[in-house]
Amino acid sequence: MAAAVLASATVLAGCQTVIDGTATRTPDSSFTEPEFPTPRPSRPTTAPPSTSAPTPTPTRPRPPGGEVLRPQNGYVFIQTKSGKTRCQLDEQEVGCESAFTDAPVIDGMPANGVRLSADGELSWVVGNLGAIPAVTLDYRTYSALGWTIEATESGTRFTNDATGRGMVVRIEGVESF
Repeated sequence: MAAAVLASATVLAGCQTVIDGTATRTPDSSFTEPEFPTPRPSRPTTAPPSTSAPTPTPTRPRPPGGEVLRPQNGYVFIQTKSGKTRCQLDEQEVGCESAFTDAPVIDGMPANGVRLSADGELSWVVGNLGAIPAVTLDYRTYSALGWTIEATESGTRFTNDATGRGMVVRIEGVESF
């Protein structure tokens, strides 16, 4: 047994590396989120669109339509054309992050995210999607991982193709159906 302990100690000693010098680091500063460049398309100088959007209605399951967005490691990452909302999708749920104007307060903080399961369960969250490789959507229909995504100026509609459940996301709020 003593020989085994001595052999283990010898092996572990061989895994050590020493680098001469003094470790230094910059002083801590207030933490800031990373900036993501967001291309901004030119906008017409006509009157702004109406802020009233149609109320989403439940839909029946339907086949996917539109341009297919390919997953990366099981996820599709998107952002709206305005750059104000970013989302991550997988087969089970859609999660979006935005500076919502009328979000509920969670643990003393306004929610900045919303999550919807394929079966229609909606929950508000406080969090950050981080540095996701988001594809910027144009105003049209897309398909990804069993979800149909309809991007418009008045909001982005996510519908699960199998259950027909979904949500419309815009900075003014979220409506599930």
